[in-house]
Amino acid sequence: MNFDISADRLSKPRAMATVTQQRLRGRPAHPSGPTFLAFTPNGRRLITAGSNNAVRVYTTGSDGEPTNIDDCQENNTAVAATNEFFITGSEDGTVCMYSLETNNYEKMLTRCTLPIRDVALSPDGKWAAVASDEMTVKIVNTHDITKVLYLRDQSKAVKHISFHPSGSYIAVSCTDGIIYIYNIASETPEIVRKVDGVIRNLEADAEATSRAVWHPDGRAFAAPTATRDVVVVSRSDGERQKVFTGGHMGDITALAWSPNGALLITAGSDHKILLWDARSQKILTRYDHAHVINIVWHSHENLVSFTTSEGELFIHTNFVPPGILPLLEAPLQPAPFIHDPLSEISGNERRALTNGHGKPQDRQAKRVGTPDSLDDILGSEAGSDLEDDFVVDDDGAGYSAGINGYGKRVGSNLEDIDGVDTKRRATFSARAAIIHPSFQPGSTPWRGDRKYLCLNLTGFVWTVDQDTHRTVTVEFYDREYHRDFHFTDPYLYDKACLNENGTLFSCPPANGNPAMVFYRPHETWTSRADWRTQLPIGEDVTSISLSDSYIVVTTSADYVRIYTLFGTPFSIYRQKSLPAVTCTSWRDYVLTIGNGPISADGSTRLLYTIENVKRSETCQSEDTVALPSGVELQSVFYSDNGDPYIYDTSGVLLILQHWRTPGQAQWVPVLDTKTLDRLASGRKDETYWPVAVAADKFHCIILKGGDKHPYFPRPLLSEFEFKIPVSSIISNRPKPRTTNGDIDDLDSSSSTFLLNEGPKLEESYLRSSLFLSLFQDLLASTHATSAQRAELAQKQVDVDKVLLQLLNVECREGEERGMKALELVKLMRDRSGRMIEAAGKVASRYERGVLEEKIAEVAERRLMGLEGEEEEDEG
Repeated sequence: MNFDISADRLSKPRAMATVTQQRLRGRPAHPSGPTFLAFTPNGRRLITAGSNNAVRVYTTGSDGEPTNIDDCQENNTAVAATNEFFITGSEDGTVCMYSLETNNYEKMLTRCTLPIRDVALSPDGKWAAVASDEMTVKIVNTHDITKVLYLRDQSKAVKHISFHPSGSYIAVSCTDGIIYIYNIASETPEIVRKVDGVIRNLEADAEATSRAVWHPDGRAFAAPTATRDVVVVSRSDGERQKVFTGGHMGDITALAWSPNGALLITAGSDHKILLWDARSQKILTRYDHAHVINIVWHSHENLVSFTTSEGELFIHTNFVPPGILPLLEAPLQPAPFIHDPLSEISGNERRALTNGHGKPQDRQAKRVGTPDSLDDILGSEAGSDLEDDFVVDDDGAGYSAGINGYGKRVGSNLEDIDGVDTKRRATFSARAAIIHPSFQPGSTPWRGDRKYLCLNLTGFVWTVDQDTHRTVTVEFYDREYHRDFHFTDPYLYDKACLNENGTLFSCPPANGNPAMVFYRPHETWTSRADWRTQLPIGEDVTSISLSDSYIVVTTSADYVRIYTLFGTPFSIYRQKSLPAVTCTSWRDYVLTIGNGPISADGSTRLLYTIENVKRSETCQSEDTVALPSGVELQSVFYSDNGDPYIYDTSGVLLILQHWRTPGQAQWVPVLDTKTLDRLASGRKDETYWPVAVAADKFHCIILKGGDKHPYFPRPLLSEFEFKIPVSSIISNRPKPRTTNGDIDDLDSSSSTFLLNEGPKLEESYLRSSLFLSLFQDLLASTHATSAQRAELAQKQVDVDKVLLQLLNVECREGEERGMKALELVKLMRDRSGRMIEAAGKVASRYERGVLEEKIAEVAERRLMGLEGEEEEDEG
């Protein structure tokens, strides 16, 4: 889908045109009463249906009499058409199909017990949607009427239905004032979203409309509101976008997008037809016509037709005045969003790798002959017969494909793999790299007129677009120590960071002004402590980070700029992995992530670097961010203990172990949200937005209903304990039964516990060992206090306690588990001998004599300092 939004003819909203209205004479299509019409997709015919039992078929561009199809149903209430046939719905509940080739009745598609209110045909003509005073919408296959889909989520009768341009969605306008969006791509339709508060409650037979009209680009629909405006609603999230306001003094009775989406027509009970500029939401032209209830555009001509409640048809040629005709002739235009991702240029835009190569035609020079080449020996004309296609491609299989500059057949009949350049090059095979876009951790995309700039455990920062400026609000969870503040933002900040010391903002370059970074501390002993700094012209901010010591800024020029908290430039260098993706920081440590080499699937591998900027020491240099194929990085942050975490789009949280030791770091999963107990039933469909890791817990926001980002009002935070994905833990296993089918009462109280105890303890051992190693790394790199050394000793004891519990499980299982039991004893870290002594008591309690002897031997060797020496194999 290509949009041309930069043409000069679309650059400025135009003032309302002064139009000399051509005097239209209505054609008496049907007796007085509601009259409905539809163009065929090719625009050659126009079909009308009304209160009598005749349907009229008009030929576009002809002033002759229309073709009448008699003996149809009376009191028709809807009509829809393809190039081959059309369908009508009537008050008697029938939906009938008629051929446009023979102008005869073909068949009845379906019958309802109550009057039909609307019909619609899918873009391919294979499905007919039927709305009636019944609460269920039927979608009938036009070729096989036994195939029917049902939409049943409505609580009241349906007034209008509209197919998405792709045919995969359908919008249902209900009389209860709710628009229901269904996904009908599968055999079982699924409700995607309910949009409430847009359309008004209307009776099914009211002349006012509540129809949701899809924009031609498919990303949004327009619908009339109770305030006589028209609002654009996003399909992806149901949020309101631009509004066409101040046009009508009466109820809106009809509306329609132009075929390219650049213009919108609305008709109202105030006897006005308005032509709007979709981009600026300005009125371009007004026409005076009364009682208009249906209106349609011609598919490719400057022609609009509409019908009235008096049975009249109007065919308005040259509807769009010459002065604004370029709008109608423009290519497909995007739906009017408040913040349109198609037109915004930001650091999140993906940039393709070019590797310094020019245009393809510049690289594909024709192969030069060698002194003994066949062409040079036989002459240039000798091969002319060979170039003739001696194979006749009579079946279209591509045998006679053309010859390229290398004398090879180009295989033009073959389809390219999506995202991969399969054209063969002279010296190499190149692929279009899939670049991971840059992003700001903790921020969300625009949704309507607002977005979160930052979400963490300190508080949250959000902004509201007011067209000419924005308003920024900073709120804290702990209002005892911090006060919320709010300010008008003329700089249009789009990124923010928040911690206990201050708030950091950045804005992109705009209106000739360079990008800027702004820091505001929460407390200061001077009269003014906030500061701003501008980046060089042409350089944009891609991500920012704020720690207790430094401010980090990555830019579109692939620089990493580091400042002190009060604006002194501390360091600047260019990242090795390009383009930059994101950054985060904790105290003196800075972690940057960028795109690296191209993987086998065409996407780039992400590389990270961690350095201590105060000591100019690199902890990890250009190491790989562990992401599986097809998975993207969603967030990166430091925990309250200063350990790096990442969260990916597959729902896995990973920690970087041994990150202070160069070359030894590895990403360890500490939680797979897909395995949470709350999802075990399979009835919940939810995802998790990462916020932070604190107190060894994952803090997040639960997203439901297919949402990918949190929205307003501010959602509550949830927290989950870590659970390393070691094995499947049985949480709802049924109790064992005896041979006669009765529940075994002997084990019923403990069967599930016994089955789960081993895997749970194994996970606990692995998790406690992981965090013990992280704490040991911390103490090794700092001057440990006595309290920290005592905490380290306690952590070691905690690991041994888990091993002791595992030993208890193995001893209980039987003598045959003795080898694993002894192995668990050897894993104990305690050097005082108390834990091994306790292990011997466990073996003694379960009367595992051999194991008790082996444990005594381990204790003796450890006491003598021989544990590290090679031991003889023990049977």
